[in-house]
Amino acid sequence: MAGMETSDQDIIFVGGGINALVAASLLARQGWRVTLLEREAQLGGCIRTEELTLPGFQHDTLSTAHPLFLVGPAYAALKDELHETGLVYCNNTTPTGVVMPDGRHLVLTTSREDNMRRFEACISGGGAAYQHAMHDVQDNADLIFTLLGNELWRWDTARKLAATTWRKGLQDMSAFAGAALTPAHAWLKQSFGSAPNPAQALLAPWVLHTGLGPDAPLSALMNKVVAFTLEAVGMPLVRGGNAQTVRAFETLLQRNGARWHTHTHVGKVLVDKGRAVGVRLANGDTLHAPHVACSVTPAQLYTQLLDAPHVPDGVLSEARNFRHGKGNMQIHLALSEAPEWQHEELARTVYVHLTEGVAAVSRAVNEAERGWLPAVPTVCVAQPTMLDPDRAPAGRHILWVQVPECPVQVLGDAGQGIELDGSGAWTASVREQFADRVMQIVAQHVPNLQRATLARKVLSPADLQKLNINLVGGDPYGGDCSLEQSLFWRPLRSTRNHSTPIANLWHIGASTHPGPGLGGGSGFHLAHALGAC
Repeated sequence: MAGMETSDQDIIFVGGGINALVAASLLARQGWRVTLLEREAQLGGCIRTEELTLPGFQHDTLSTAHPLFLVGPAYAALKDELHETGLVYCNNTTPTGVVMPDGRHLVLTTSREDNMRRFEACISGGGAAYQHAMHDVQDNADLIFTLLGNELWRWDTARKLAATTWRKGLQDMSAFAGAALTPAHAWLKQSFGSAPNPAQALLAPWVLHTGLGPDAPLSALMNKVVAFTLEAVGMPLVRGGNAQTVRAFETLLQRNGARWHTHTHVGKVLVDKGRAVGVRLANGDTLHAPHVACSVTPAQLYTQLLDAPHVPDGVLSEARNFRHGKGNMQIHLALSEAPEWQHEELARTVYVHLTEGVAAVSRAVNEAERGWLPAVPTVCVAQPTMLDPDRAPAGRHILWVQVPECPVQVLGDAGQGIELDGSGAWTASVREQFADRVMQIVAQHVPNLQRATLARKVLSPADLQKLNINLVGGDPYGGDCSLEQSLFWRPLRSTRNHSTPIANLWHIGASTHPGPGLGGGSGFHLAHALGAC
């Protein structure tokens, strides 16, 4: 693209993650001339599959499962075309489970009746409590999914909320709001007992996958919604690795005349008379278009891509104060044989969490947020080759291990066993020592883990940020998802939906509503706003 100055596109996307891919595909299908610009070597953002450990072992480097995509409007709009390209999902009836330090375990299935029996077997009254939680989501589904998935600053959303308020009445709406704000810590103990038990422990870690902690407002509601979603669609993985998702989107884009350029760093969004008119690349080239959509964090958009004179002072201040959440660690293992869980049912479960329960999750979150390596982190183990054996050579396996409670800066070690150099940095030594702690936890429940491990690749929060500029501090959720930085106030209190103070400049991605989770929601809503669906 050296020396190029072009104006033959209708919209330019800065960044090529899931939301940009969704919006670009929908717009290109409607005849828009679309160009995507990605600074990394491939499109996809947090969707990538690589041989991280040994040849032939295909690891999903960052994200792996797609439950939110399958229940969202983007998939509904594009699924037929995506599957025509060869995209295939692998799934089963046991999406998630938990095993506690003492060996007690519980698996969630895709059957409501089965789950009620399993919860009741764990604790008296547990089946009824689980059923009540699922009915709570069902009975309020229109309201919940309108708030969590729709554009909130729109008249049709306001009409839906008004109609629901009229139907339910102010008292019931107030009661719903109060219940929705309940932290998961309180709800789990009230519903499943204060003593650690598998019913409580099964649900507790899932708040971490929503960018929250168990003591945050809204976390109980998110706990229920996640369980409801997993029960409905399971834990779908892409056959052949998550990168097949990107290849499917690339086929759609190419079919409809869209273009993309990787290894392309955008330096500035060009603005003329208060309107976006294109971008300038870091090498000085310019591309012009009447619309620009940026899949970036607020700080990148308002403090880097835009010159200060174009940004109102209030917006600039909010963007600078946008908070990012805890760091995340990924550990990828190549195994010579299948993991031999002490409980056979866990070997057939897609995601297995290792935790003692909600108090343990709360403690680990608190330690990480204070800058300490958790003494006993919550561990999530995904088993891709259980569903998709072709991701590894014959008879071999891979594990995808996630640690969602990591400090951004390492100020101390709650476990008191890891040597720190005082810099606060995620050095290679700190990264590997902490990974050893995590693997010791997993090995307690998978006795053959050490013998079976052929190779491992560990990615610290600092490594994640190097892989993707949007993962600030290793936060995979596009920013802290606390109540005051979600819903009507995401990404900023002074902006609405995906618009910006600059005409025809749009903001999408995990930092915007409806937030993280690979659902493609903000991309769909942008395409809808521009008339493509």
